Amino acid sequence: MNFLRHISGLVLALREFIAPTYRPERHYMRGPGPACARRGMPIGGPGVSLR
Repeated sequence: MNFLRHISGLVLALREFIAPTYRPERHYMRGPGPACARRGMPIGGPGVSLR
């Protein structure tokens, strides 16, 4: 049973290497990060107008 688990893990790793699955939630930025908050800048930035 343990041998089959290793074989299936190898097959899954090989599949991920050949054709990686795209997961947009891994790459999506949900807003300004902590560096922006530390600078004390508003979300739009100093010279950005939201109109």
